[in-house]
Amino acid sequence: MNFYSLNDHTIQASFREAVIAGIAPDKGLYFPERIEPLPKEFFDTIESLSNHEIAFTAIQQFVEGEISDNVLKNIIADVLDFDFPVVEIEDNVATLELFHGPTMAFKDVGARFMANCLGYFSKGNDTNVTVLVATSGDTGGAVANGFLGVDGVNVVILYPSGKVSDIQEKQLTTLGQNIVAMEINGTFDDCQRMVKTAFLDPEITDYRKLTSANSINIARWLPQLFYFLFAYKQAKSKGKEIVFSVPSGNFGNICAGMVAQKLGMPVKQFVASTNVNDVVPKFMENGVYEPVPSKATISNAMDVGDPSNFIRIRHLYQDNFDELKEHLSSYSFSDETTKETMKKVYSESGYVADPHGAVGYLGLKEYQKSNPDTYGIFLETAHPVKFLDVVEETLNLTPEIPPQIQKVMGKEKKSIKIDTYEGLKSYLLEK
Repeated sequence: MNFYSLNDHTIQASFREAVIAGIAPDKGLYFPERIEPLPKEFFDTIESLSNHEIAFTAIQQFVEGEISDNVLKNIIADVLDFDFPVVEIEDNVATLELFHGPTMAFKDVGARFMANCLGYFSKGNDTNVTVLVATSGDTGGAVANGFLGVDGVNVVILYPSGKVSDIQEKQLTTLGQNIVAMEINGTFDDCQRMVKTAFLDPEITDYRKLTSANSINIARWLPQLFYFLFAYKQAKSKGKEIVFSVPSGNFGNICAGMVAQKLGMPVKQFVASTNVNDVVPKFMENGVYEPVPSKATISNAMDVGDPSNFIRIRHLYQDNFDELKEHLSSYSFSDETTKETMKKVYSESGYVADPHGAVGYLGLKEYQKSNPDTYGIFLETAHPVKFLDVVEETLNLTPEIPPQIQKVMGKEKKSIKIDTYEGLKSYLLEK
């Protein structure tokens, strides 16, 4: 299968070329030339399939011709070595826990899949690739862990100083080896802008092979459709129409879920739940897309003022606003409301939600006000311990520290502080 640039459909690339390049030469995002629905029988009998079988069937068409079936099965086995449980919170409301991987965040799936693909493609190739990535929180740790020690790949992670949690910072600044963390005096949007500028800078690209591990890269983005299918498998027996509520920042996660729907997964609606960074909720109200500077919140992984992947969502529905509204709802919530919800969920069910999951819960409940006879699943995208200060302050409790987090707590942070794009450019040209 080929992939085309959303800026110019005549610009095409194979899966391998698109993964290595990250973005198209015209700086457009790559998109699959087609999405072939899976047989109805696949969904009718999905309960009988293992997660590995589900993932293989779902992703095979996108990598065909570039990764053999045997290699793909091995990659999937390496990526999906943890659980994705759907945990019921109350009647018709459950959460899909995506934090049982090595860095305890949903991005472990995409980061590990991409790392495996890039490692496979780089075998026997003398050219080193530099993975350049901006993070608002969990992407950095997941990418650092996924690419750690991968031959032929160097990783440079940009993160906004003081705007990620202490544990998130530890996960991306303490690994060393082929991982470099750059601490930016600014916001996530500033980090993302620097990354995009570097891709446009011929002085860098003529000297160094760059690719991106943000969800703009198809190998980071597409595998996220796996766990929506895993959740459908677990919730199918409820006998109700399923709604997914996704805490959304850069919108890659929810977009992958909508690809799963295009593959044939029965789902009534997707809900994009955001914090006060409400560009998409406003768009869904009036059809006008107006990016704005991001605002800092307690759900920092969603502090995005111009979500890169929303163009992919619009393209899924050929930019037909009325059709998009049939499949997507979007709501915005404040920090205060998020904290109140964390307290409510804990007092009523004993479940400890992180601030992102709480936003997902809020969006789901808002949608169910007018659609009560649905089974709602909100995504818990990160373990609450990763937002320890917020959880302790809000719930007056300290979650048990899992082993994955304990192993980085005592390590020394190492980062390179820069204020401007020139600092990034100098590093990339000198190293």
